[in-house]
Amino acid sequence: MGSDLYWDKTLIDQQVEAFKIQVQWAKDYEKPIIIHCRESLEMTIELVESLKDERLTGGFHCFGGSPEQAKSIKELGFYIGLGGVTTFKNSGMDKVIPGLELDHVVLETDSPYLSPVPHRGKRNEPAYVALVAQRVADLKQMSLQDLITTTNQNARRLFKAEVHEQD
Repeated sequence: MGSDLYWDKTLIDQQVEAFKIQVQWAKDYEKPIIIHCRESLEMTIELVESLKDERLTGGFHCFGGSPEQAKSIKELGFYIGLGGVTTFKNSGMDKVIPGLELDHVVLETDSPYLSPVPHRGKRNEPAYVALVAQRVADLKQMSLQDLITTTNQNARRLFKAEVHEQD
């Protein structure tokens, strides 16, 4: 769910109304929301702030914003999804990720889109999340295993998933 103002801004009122309806469903069914927002991150953060209560949880998919926006998302109790964009040379994420606190970060793909380097421009696939993990670990100057452990725990919290022995 979310908002997308990349191609067309004329339907913003309808997008906001749909967003509000979907947030209510998420609250009613106690499900997290995963938010897509393209060219609308600040507006979407403000919208979530206006709708937030103890029942609303979720994450911002494919984060590519500023440190200030990341802080706002974390203050909402929401998670920041990092994907292939983190590997792009001019994304600016090399300046944002080192300052992120990892307790609200999850790793993701946007499969089949936004393949990480060295697959940029080609079809993305879930296996490439390993490239995202390595990039984030490098930028955070931490071990890959520690990053994986932390982000897996975050994903389990976000989706209220049980931990099994083999995990």
